[in-house]
Amino acid sequence: MENLKELIKAADLEFSQCKSLSDLDHAKAKYLGKSGPLTDAMRGLSSLPSEEKPKVGALINEIKQSIEKLLSDRRKTIQDDELFSQLQNETIDVTLPGKKQSQGSLHPITLSMNRIQNLFHSIGFDLATGPEIEDDFHNFTALNIPEAHPARAMHDTFYIDKTHVLRTHTSPVQVRYMKDNKPPLRIISPGRVYRVDSDATHSPMFHQVEGLWVDKQVSFANLKSVVEDFLQNFFEDESILVRFRPSFFPFTEPSAEIDMSWNDGWLEIGGCGMIHPSVLSQVNIDPEEYQGFAFGLGVERLTMIKYGVNDLRPFFTNDVRFLKKFEN
Repeated sequence: MENLKELIKAADLEFSQCKSLSDLDHAKAKYLGKSGPLTDAMRGLSSLPSEEKPKVGALINEIKQSIEKLLSDRRKTIQDDELFSQLQNETIDVTLPGKKQSQGSLHPITLSMNRIQNLFHSIGFDLATGPEIEDDFHNFTALNIPEAHPARAMHDTFYIDKTHVLRTHTSPVQVRYMKDNKPPLRIISPGRVYRVDSDATHSPMFHQVEGLWVDKQVSFANLKSVVEDFLQNFFEDESILVRFRPSFFPFTEPSAEIDMSWNDGWLEIGGCGMIHPSVLSQVNIDPEEYQGFAFGLGVERLTMIKYGVNDLRPFFTNDVRFLKKFEN
């Protein structure tokens, strides 16, 4: 037992010579580890007479607590010394200018979507949204797309099952809105759409904004005026010209492709047309009393033109270096 009492002095001396926490941990193992003298003494209690066990056990615990206290005090001293040394070596010049914090910004597609919504809202168009997983009726049948039409083919459409798809356009939103609301109607339906396509100018997921105006005596002249006014305001350039080339879409008649003048040429940016009478009939709107037009524009295409981006893919790679160019 006298040898155990001497452990306190030995531990105090050895702990005081430790200069780092690593050295201190090694010294700790020597005195308090599984193979240390205190552990051996505890194991030896079983060989002592019963009347001596409580006295010896209490003494061992007292010695252990004393050594743990020495260890804790030395650990705090080493930590304080290391902190003081670090503060001495890492001085801060408070007269230097601070480092600018990086500020986040809206994604360029979001910037375009917000601008599009604001411009159409300013001329009386409401916002309408709908599900991205659509049934066959709303995505195809109600839009006068027959069973054999190429737009239903597997190479164009992501099929979830036999009757549900990832919507290939936001036109189903217009169908749902016309079913639930009576004319006159003026809405835009921006959102994500999906098609099996991927290259520098196409993505399997992209954004569209479609517009719809249904009322009495709505004409193709109204369609041309709305599209031209929007493009000139979106790009802040009144010199932009718009032309409409005859085309075909199952849900409009007549139908047209929309081109805008750009860099001494013409660039296709969307499609449009007068709503087909059968589409109006599908949503219980009398085509003899009401007419309407619809148009669809690619948001990525508009964004690429506005910001001078010639590749669609950086919009979806989340490269911070690219996105920083659009900080407000």
